[in-house]
Amino acid sequence: MAFDFSSSQAKRRHGPRGHYDLPLMLAAIALAAIGIVMVASASIAVADGQHIGAFHYLDRHLMYLALGLPLTFIAMRVELKFLEKYSFQLMLLGVLALLLVFLPFFGMRINGARRWINLVVISFQPVEAIKPILVIYVASYLVRHREAVETKFFGAIKPVLVTGGLVVLLLAQPDFGSSALLIAVTVAMVWLGGARMRNLMIMALPMIPALIFIATSSDYRVKRLTSFLDPWKDPFNDGFQLTQALIAIGRGEWFGVGLGNSVQKLFYLPEAHTDFILAVIGEELGLVGILTVLGLFALLVGRGLYVGLRGVEVNQRFAGYVAFGLSLMLGLQAMVSVGVNLGVLPTKGLTLPLISSGGSSVLMTCAMVGVLLRATYEIHRAEDARRTAVRTAPTADSVPETAMTEAHA
Repeated sequence: MAFDFSSSQAKRRHGPRGHYDLPLMLAAIALAAIGIVMVASASIAVADGQHIGAFHYLDRHLMYLALGLPLTFIAMRVELKFLEKYSFQLMLLGVLALLLVFLPFFGMRINGARRWINLVVISFQPVEAIKPILVIYVASYLVRHREAVETKFFGAIKPVLVTGGLVVLLLAQPDFGSSALLIAVTVAMVWLGGARMRNLMIMALPMIPALIFIATSSDYRVKRLTSFLDPWKDPFNDGFQLTQALIAIGRGEWFGVGLGNSVQKLFYLPEAHTDFILAVIGEELGLVGILTVLGLFALLVGRGLYVGLRGVEVNQRFAGYVAFGLSLMLGLQAMVSVGVNLGVLPTKGLTLPLISSGGSSVLMTCAMVGVLLRATYEIHRAEDARRTAVRTAPTADSVPETAMTEAHA
């Protein structure tokens, strides 16, 4: 008697296999490595001038990366169906965290803004957690209400209204840059989820004047807009940040002045290790360095969007929408940061993901990369299952002749 070792039980044990997207992973690792080098270069003079130790910001950055790596690995192992199941509860926790910044004991006011929660040991910025939470919530909504999103106006506007509530809390802090980022990502996800362009245009009509009003309602926002349009008009006051960034990038020319040899980071360029770290890259590594960073972001975001599209095609819609949303979140934030450094966008307090020095931003970016990699794993697993099903599907040639005869009888 022969034994069939290709039984169905054996197939289940060696069933569809997933794998994490290698190009995306390598791009994220390369950006994080560049970030370590550039934070070290850009922050030494700043820390030394503050008399807190030359490597204070580098040590802090490495500490948060060390804390973020376990978050990445945990996120890579958590099934997305778990996040989909508890997406509403995650959103409630995010809203609660945004409200905590306004309480006297928990909230911290820094530079006139209430954006941080005091956790005794460290401070945490809730908006960084809201970014992945919003993507998970909107992705879950798009899966649950797919038909309404594709055919009805109110089906498409509901997730935008949820984002609008978050934006109200962010503007009260105030944080206009993150507010605009969340709105852009939500609208893009709804469009990728199948919403009609007509409905999105109707939705945008009242939003555009509202954003213009908010952008011009505060003196400091108006000054940022005017200094962006002509930074050389007042280069030592309102236009100081942008002019110094442009000087740094101009000095770098093609190949830069050499790693560690930046002059602008020596007390001329504000926030050289955070918001304007790309200007230091441009000065020290030149146009080649900037293009390398842009190429890595293009690879990371492009692979995320491509794999997300494949996820929708193999009916892994939640994983696909999560890949769309997280790729857009990282890509748009990087685009805004690059635009600010190059003088093509008004100054906003958004860091360059995976590169800029930070605390909660580094932690949550690591978590976002982990969830994004998990999405690629589940999409590749679904693709493998489809290929296996196609290979093992019975064909007319493989059906025994006796079975065919009985079927005809």
